[in-house]
Amino acid sequence: PVAAPRTELKREYDQCFNRWFAEKFLKGDSAGDPCGQLFKRYQLCVQKAIKEKDIPIEGLEFMGPSKGKTENSS
Repeated sequence: PVAAPRTELKREYDQCFNRWFAEKFLKGDSAGDPCGQLFKRYQLCVQKAIKEKDIPIEGLEFMGPSKGKTENSS
């Protein structure tokens, strides 16, 4: 299936995040980003699928921080 690579990447990231959250973050250790590379691979895979399927992406910035964007509090 077309979604299989994304599903596997998501599963790997979810496992990594859940392990980090339970074993580190909840014990007060929020240093590091052990799952960052997995998330980036998953994010790129999803973004590629969105482009291939010509899905409008306005408002989908929740897939990670946008580089170069600044917050405007006014």
